[in-house]
Amino acid sequence: MQIALFQPDIAQNTGTILRLCACLGLAAHIIEPAGFPFSDRLFRRAGMDYLDHVSVTRHDSWSKFSAWREEQHYRLLLFTTKGATDYRDFRYQTSDILLFGRESAGVTDAVVEAADARLVIPISPGLRSLNVAMTAAMAAGEALRQVRNPQV
Repeated sequence: MQIALFQPDIAQNTGTILRLCACLGLAAHIIEPAGFPFSDRLFRRAGMDYLDHVSVTRHDSWSKFSAWREEQHYRLLLFTTKGATDYRDFRYQTSDILLFGRESAGVTDAVVEAADARLVIPISPGLRSLNVAMTAAMAAGEALRQVRNPQV
């Protein structure tokens, strides 16, 4: 299982998600352009020394990431506030890529169309969204729970 970030623009969130990937043994993908340099102090501070323990692949563009994914035959699961399926009701596979959009603008229509599933984490009415790092942690937790306990 892997996590991909589409054009992340908040260094601290990206560092936190990469730390999550390191701790859970998940590969990570950054789909450029990112809104900060990887040398950014806040990115490094959030990721701490965990950044040395995560496999991170940086893709120059959405089209390059998409071509790579299709070659590998990985399913792409987009987590979005406009999702159609509750993330707890979806059946995950070990070859899934959990995709999270840019904090300020989400993803493009092309990304939405390319997703094999659009998943939502339900929140209280009237509120916009969860922090992307919190969303990634919740999604990864549920996905790993399912694939490690297939009878669930």
